[in-house]
Amino acid sequence: MTNRERATGPSLPLVGREAHLGTLAAGAAAARAGQPQLIVLDGPAGVGKTSLLRAALDGGPCDGMTVLYGACRAIDSGSGYSGVRALFGPLNLTARRSRASSLLVGSARRALPALAPDRVDGDTASGATYPALNGLYWLAANLMADRPLVLALDDVHWCDERSLRWLDFLLRRADGMPLLVVLAQRTASERTAGPALTDLVAHHRPLVLRVPALSARDVEALVRRAFPETPPRPSFVDTLTAVTGGSPLELQRILHKLRTAGMSPDDTGARRITELGGRVVATSVREVLDSQPAGVREVARALAVLGPERPEHLAALAGVSAVRVEEAVDVLRRSALVRPDRTELAHDLVRAAVLSTVGSAALADLRTRAAQLLSDVGRSPEQIAGQLLLLPRADQPWMTAVLLDAAAQAEQRGAPEAAARYLERVMETGPDTPEIRMRLAGVLSETDPARSLTLLHEALELTGDVRTRATVATRLALICLRVQRSPEGARILTEALDALHTALGTDPEPADRELLTLAEATLLIVGADEKSTLPAVRERAALLTPPPGDTPAQRQQLAMLTVLTAMDGRSAAESVRQARRALRSPDAALGAWSLLPASLALSLADETGEALDALETVLRDSRRTAAVWTYVLALSTRSFVHLDQGGVPQALADAHTALGLLEEGNWGEGAALPQIACALALTERGEPDRAEEVLGTIKRPRIEAFAWEYHWYLMARARARYARGDSESALELLRTCGDSLARAGLANPVLAPWWLDAACLLAESGRFDEARAAAGQGAGPAGRWGTPRALGYAALARGVATPGPEGIAGLREAVRRLAASPARADHARALLLLGRALLADGAPGEAREHLREAVALAGRCGCLALARRAREELVGAGGRMREVTVSPLDILTGTERTVATLVASGMTNREVAESLFVTVRTVELHLTSTYRKLGITRRAELAGVLREDTPPAPDLREGHTGPDAAR
Repeated sequence: MTNRERATGPSLPLVGREAHLGTLAAGAAAARAGQPQLIVLDGPAGVGKTSLLRAALDGGPCDGMTVLYGACRAIDSGSGYSGVRALFGPLNLTARRSRASSLLVGSARRALPALAPDRVDGDTASGATYPALNGLYWLAANLMADRPLVLALDDVHWCDERSLRWLDFLLRRADGMPLLVVLAQRTASERTAGPALTDLVAHHRPLVLRVPALSARDVEALVRRAFPETPPRPSFVDTLTAVTGGSPLELQRILHKLRTAGMSPDDTGARRITELGGRVVATSVREVLDSQPAGVREVARALAVLGPERPEHLAALAGVSAVRVEEAVDVLRRSALVRPDRTELAHDLVRAAVLSTVGSAALADLRTRAAQLLSDVGRSPEQIAGQLLLLPRADQPWMTAVLLDAAAQAEQRGAPEAAARYLERVMETGPDTPEIRMRLAGVLSETDPARSLTLLHEALELTGDVRTRATVATRLALICLRVQRSPEGARILTEALDALHTALGTDPEPADRELLTLAEATLLIVGADEKSTLPAVRERAALLTPPPGDTPAQRQQLAMLTVLTAMDGRSAAESVRQARRALRSPDAALGAWSLLPASLALSLADETGEALDALETVLRDSRRTAAVWTYVLALSTRSFVHLDQGGVPQALADAHTALGLLEEGNWGEGAALPQIACALALTERGEPDRAEEVLGTIKRPRIEAFAWEYHWYLMARARARYARGDSESALELLRTCGDSLARAGLANPVLAPWWLDAACLLAESGRFDEARAAAGQGAGPAGRWGTPRALGYAALARGVATPGPEGIAGLREAVRRLAASPARADHARALLLLGRALLADGAPGEAREHLREAVALAGRCGCLALARRAREELVGAGGRMREVTVSPLDILTGTERTVATLVASGMTNREVAESLFVTVRTVELHLTSTYRKLGITRRAELAGVLREDTPPAPDLREGHTGPDAAR
């Protein structure tokens, strides 16, 4: 499968490029061997980069490879993914009959919006960039499954940002793939893509091949081929070299001109070259056009503006008949201004020379008529907008409408840079309205949130309408949440919301009521992020009547009210009732902002099964829509739920998967939850040093300001410090956590149970008075919350803080209550502490029973450190038990365990890779490591080796036909 047609065109024979061709051949050979290559051809305009590409792609080195060639154009540089369409367009994947192509199976179907300017993906959130990038990656992977792939992109200095971002995305994931990417760029050219091309080169350090001008010896070789009957004189060669500077394009024009005039490569010819002078291309183009009728000139200008187009469209713009267009193209082709194989000007320098014959006003009129023509023939808004962007002003109403449509189209395809460019032009020439700023802010929210905030502040200044202000403030607050400026967002949204309440009164219309509910829900989300805004938000929430949950906004508000109720620790039963109402969705899919808060409240209330069901819904939806950040957030939350119910291996698997995705997507700057969950799990496994290392990778600034992450972070760090033997440091961290929770008004006893950890630590040190004081701080809240886990925590803290029979009674109660809760690891801990207390009280027989049970339960939970401590106590009590050893399954990393579980469920490597947003190569590496650690050789053996109590993997595939599906 090849696509080389656009690489062909009028050119001289290739000379002086043997070394370059050798380097490109070596790159192709390395790619065939699974070593991805990036090569950049760099040279001035007209130096022959395209001819070099043609020779390399058509020659033997690329035989048997899929070769896709595309050339970027200045007119398309503003359109997102135009470079990608140039590469993949000839495959014709957007035709209706092609959409069932095997190249578009699985996630590759998400490439379609990038390949077809007028197609959008209904499953993808508007403005999301990852789905198209990921879809194109899988399209390339499907091509490489058949044979090695060459992507050759010419004139990359005019490439759009999105296409270059995708090439970067592809190359980051290309390890082991048979891929060669060749980019040709003009030296010292003003780059349309700007930072995108710079980043691509910086990230991948390509082999840069400088394509220099031809030497005098090479020029002589070309002259001999152009005049085979007459040996050239040295004066002719020297003059030709000096005048053209060795530029193949300039050489082509002069030699063509001399042969047409019947001249020879002698002294007379040398004098004629001197007369022609420099800027041969521009001069010769003008001479050709000046010598032709007006109709030929107009066709040349139409070609320069529209590019390769159908004859009837060129005719309409040139103001001549279609027959005259064909005649004019023949004339221009004989003059070497048009390619011999297609209706396209021979070079961009030729195009520039043709346009230089038109005055600025006339050129603007020509582009305006071109845009109208494209509109009349039904071209996409982005194609029309490409002409409008080149106008000095695009201020006519129809132009504004086209630019707005183009922005919507680009946004739906995940091309925010293009959408922003269209909207910026509207802002320059259109009315100064808040709506345009809101749209532009939405487009930039992912790629440039700082500018998005500025635009939303400006939109607020431009409007006095309370409804519009509330809408703007809602969006602004969510951007503030993203960039960790929640207090600012909460303040602005509170002001706008109060004004809206005042204006609408007590009986608003249904649409206004939904706007109020959405704004209130957003305020709860944003205000609950940091401790400084939490008290005000809680006061506001206390005044709200929980909505019935009939609309998306109501369910979102209800979910956040559920979390705030759980924060207060007043009633687990009420929190569960609210959470279940928030999750009730008879007619519409639930959003992540309903599911995630509700799952947290359910987990705190011991309803971990329902919490996991809600999180699985988020994971399934985010896989379907390729919403990676939401996927990471849901995985991190599920890791905490697994920890709550004593599933350390599962928690570690989710945390590792989330961390891997953060690393792949460069999103780690504001993340903390995956690291905290990972550290907690590592400490339970007996690896506190690694836990501290993971916590040290958190880069989130001002983590002490946050209501949730900060307290979990302190708990994770305290437990790691205690496990490393630094009890005083651990105690200080626990007390800091308690003080911070108190100041923030977070009274839920199981949210961050510092008091339980502190009581156990102090009692172990013999500081029973302090231990009882710590236990007392949790007893009241635990009684109010009333769940088996909370009551078990209170009994456990009371029991360890009280020596003697009374304390043993408390520990017995803790064991009983925790056995009835989902907290299996805490149940094992209570068994250990009860066994230790009974041993101290002179009851070794009963102590051994509890200690033996503690070892077994802790082992099943994956709490290796706890199991070893319990085993030591058991042996010390006269019991017998083998050493607690690490099983092969325990040696697996979290991600290896995830991959192994999914493969054992019957999924293919490709399906696992798509579901986890990683590459097939990554899955293969994890499987290889897993096989080595487990001592197996085939995937069929995995199911039998995996631990019996490992929860079954969710079926992540669409249309899965069973474990015998093709690998």
